[in-house]
Amino acid sequence: MFVGLRRNLAMLFGRRPPRMQVGALCVRGTRGERQVLMITSRGTGRWIIPKGWPMKGRGLAEAAAQEAWEEAGVRGDVAATEIGRYHYGKAQDAGFSVPCEVRVFLLTVDDLATDFPETSERRRKWFAPDEAAKLVAEPELAALLQQLNRDRI
Repeated sequence: MFVGLRRNLAMLFGRRPPRMQVGALCVRGTRGERQVLMITSRGTGRWIIPKGWPMKGRGLAEAAAQEAWEEAGVRGDVAATEIGRYHYGKAQDAGFSVPCEVRVFLLTVDDLATDFPETSERRRKWFAPDEAAKLVAEPELAALLQQLNRDRI
């Protein structure tokens, strides 16, 4: 409901719709006892999920899984359909931010590598979904994390 409203308001006021990104909500454990893997952003060190731009020649879920590998060293089974979306402002070097909409895919972790492309640039840690929800800056992402804890995803 709010996604359509935001897009219509953006168009009404001459702003472009948000840029699309893909993200992986990396989980382990069984329902009711799940944990989610969070990583730190490179710039601010905030807790986030692995995310990035869609990739030519890959579906959105496949691109989310690739981002999970590059940013968190995760391999596993990614769901083909998104579990939700959230919005944030991607900070730019010039001092402004670009509005982004992240399409989130659930990834069940099979393997966690010790060496991966962004090993030296990020920290990673497992959290209970409610704890992770308290750490993120994006309310819509927090809501997705809370749904995971309540077995709605």
